[in-house]
Amino acid sequence: MIRQLDHVVIAVRDVASASRAYAALLGATPSDAIVRDGAAMVSLSSGNVAVELMAPAGEGDIADRLRVALDESGEGLKSLVFAVEDIEAAHRRAERVGLAPLPIVTRGASRSFRLDSAHTGGVRLFIIARAAPLADPACATDVLGLDHVVIRTANMDRAGALYGARLGLDMRLDREVMGRRLMFFRCGDAVVEVAEDTTRPGGADLLWGLSWRIADADAAHARLSQAGFAVSEVRAGMKPGTRVFTVRDGTCGVPTLMIELSPKRD
Repeated sequence: MIRQLDHVVIAVRDVASASRAYAALLGATPSDAIVRDGAAMVSLSSGNVAVELMAPAGEGDIADRLRVALDESGEGLKSLVFAVEDIEAAHRRAERVGLAPLPIVTRGASRSFRLDSAHTGGVRLFIIARAAPLADPACATDVLGLDHVVIRTANMDRAGALYGARLGLDMRLDREVMGRRLMFFRCGDAVVEVAEDTTRPGGADLLWGLSWRIADADAAHARLSQAGFAVSEVRAGMKPGTRVFTVRDGTCGVPTLMIELSPKRD
């Protein structure tokens, strides 16, 4: 059903300042802002997955939902949008596997629907079909694209059934790492990582953080330091052969890791 992760949605309070921050973070050029249903939206492309920044800017349904989300949990990662070829077929499958999809909505050249969050562990998931992906490989700079998105859950079996059996993502790994169970699902050129979270038993799943793939950790570290971001030291990553560093601020509430991969990727 799903062929790739189209984009991630980050809720922010000021779309102009957030756009400047993510332009500097990704080395990307932001789109012009548009306003729909009281929400201002700007997108930025990486090599494989786009980022959409959304902020309330008036009155409307989307603006109302954004204000609630910002009041409840502040700025941060709020939605994942998966791309499919056939939106009607995807909608029928979502109904058959018990994901209670909302009606298909047409906006310009794209058609999309949302899955009922009561059936997705509380995570806002959308399915979209469009003529061309939002991200553009030609936009890759020293940030090559999104490596993985992290979802935290207290119910690993439920999450595994959702992302594997129901959504049909390709499970590549399910194991305990440093005392915590992790699952990795391939989705196009990116990975959905599901991490066990025992601090919130019975709570909703949480869209948590983003890890960006970089060509050269030292060069990216120097560039972001010069741009005014607080960054950790470059260190060895959890996966053998990787080098990583953490971006500690300027990401609109999204925990952010930069990861230089070894030459050979599974």
